[in-house]
Amino acid sequence: MAIYHLSVKTISRSAGRSATAAAAYRAGVEILDTRTGEVHDYRRKGGVEHSELVLPLDAPDWARDRAALWNAAEVAEVRKNSTVAREFEIALPSELSGEARRALAVDFAREIVGRHGCAVDVSIHEPGREGDSRNHHAHLLLTTRRLGSEGFTEKTRELDQRQSGEVDYWRSRYAELQNERLMDAGLSVRVDHRSL
Repeated sequence: MAIYHLSVKTISRSAGRSATAAAAYRAGVEILDTRTGEVHDYRRKGGVEHSELVLPLDAPDWARDRAALWNAAEVAEVRKNSTVAREFEIALPSELSGEARRALAVDFAREIVGRHGCAVDVSIHEPGREGDSRNHHAHLLLTTRRLGSEGFTEKTRELDQRQSGEVDYWRSRYAELQNERLMDAGLSVRVDHRSL
């Protein structure tokens, strides 16, 4: 039975977190935070099946480098308590093939980029050894600012405001997209984003 899960979290300096550390951990890579000089090295972390950057069409070339992207996102925020990234954590249906799960996560990220103009760093994680073997999931790390040809611009504040309805929109849209992919695969299971 396919499980629905989409949670939205913020990565905030006030909680002692950084976008560079979050990106390095989720993608299982090493990133030097040029603002603090700290090296975040998660290359030995297992379980990352796939990671890729999804960018607006007019994004500058430097943004295709994960370390450069997240260091620029850090520099764009000047306050000591700034929110430096936003994360959508999504469950991926175990009923789909690995390739279909990857396409679902990346296509969802493309829709977010198209609507908000931010950059999205997609990292797909396999189920943990001790947990549920069906727990395929992805971390979509979003920049908090729109990314254009000149670099980062204004904040994507609509994702911070409950009354904007954007998070509700994305919860509903992800359920639709997941159900489309399940149907395309000839499966009868469906998910529902509404809570009981």
